[in-house]
Amino acid sequence: MDLQKRINAFAKLGEFIEQFSTEGFKMNENVSTNALFFDGFKHQIKLAYEHNGWFTKENIAFSLSGWAKSLKKNNIEQWLKKYHFNNIPSKKVAIIMAGNIPLVGFHDFLSVLITGHEVIVKQSSNDKHLLPYLAKYLEQIEPGFKGKITFTEEKLTDFDAVIATGSDNTARYFEHYFKGKASIIRRNRNSVAVLTGEETDDELKGLSEDIFRYYGLGCRNVSKLFVPKNYKFDAFFNGVYEWHPIIHQNKYANNYDYNKAVYLMSEFDLLENGFLMIKEDASYGSPIATLFYEYYNDIEELKSLLETNQDKIQCVVSKGVTDNSVAFGQTQHPQLWDYADNVDTIAFLLRI
Repeated sequence: MDLQKRINAFAKLGEFIEQFSTEGFKMNENVSTNALFFDGFKHQIKLAYEHNGWFTKENIAFSLSGWAKSLKKNNIEQWLKKYHFNNIPSKKVAIIMAGNIPLVGFHDFLSVLITGHEVIVKQSSNDKHLLPYLAKYLEQIEPGFKGKITFTEEKLTDFDAVIATGSDNTARYFEHYFKGKASIIRRNRNSVAVLTGEETDDELKGLSEDIFRYYGLGCRNVSKLFVPKNYKFDAFFNGVYEWHPIIHQNKYANNYDYNKAVYLMSEFDLLENGFLMIKEDASYGSPIATLFYEYYNDIEELKSLLETNQDKIQCVVSKGVTDNSVAFGQTQHPQLWDYADNVDTIAFLLRI
């Protein structure tokens, strides 16, 4: 199976996924083998949000919408055109996936298969329904993938390289356990936003998407603000207000109530609006329903701080404060070439 066949297969998978990219789910009669797979995937989506309360139908549809756009044939070709795929020997690559947001490990899955390798997937128990079904669809439309995709819940054995995502603690375990193997080990990262006080209403509304999408559980979700000294938060709270219905989601509300009680008992200073608390804190990873903030005096000093702490940061949302700044409202719309932790997965897979 050559590269073009692999590209064509994932483009067809994107067409299948696109049918589920809105909450209504609309069948497209032109999609390959729909009669076999459409209703089955609807059922897997139902199982996913019954199994994990954070995986609402809305958030699953949002994730699928992003992948439907990414898997357009011309987009995949644009992503891969800078790489050289000649005579790449097929290896077995294990992926240990996180489960914080729907299909969070799909980019690694795609990268391994698109480079011609075999994949062994160890999923999180929080996100185990969607990807195996999409893999079956992929094998149906391109039989060349049969035998190249394995899902396991057992201890990983017989593999040549590994891509593992976990917490800082599990990363230390991964580094010890996979010592001697070619590997990408991902740790905790969070995203930040830099405000100047001159943001428009639309930019602050976009920032609310960066904060609240997936309930803030993704590494690309903004969990901390950097604001100038004496910043007034009124405009910020107005900008994020359209997300106030989030408090009606029980799991989110429970976290909000719990964290608020902890902060109040500890006599921390808080600002809150009934569905979000903001707290001055030097840390990068904030609890659910909480956003940390830190004041800055000088933008150049802030740039230096962000550079020093780049191993803790996934995205910086700002109006050009850093070279790789993400626009407001765009953290949950990464391109295929926006690699997690800024580690080029394709380059890694082509040299193992």
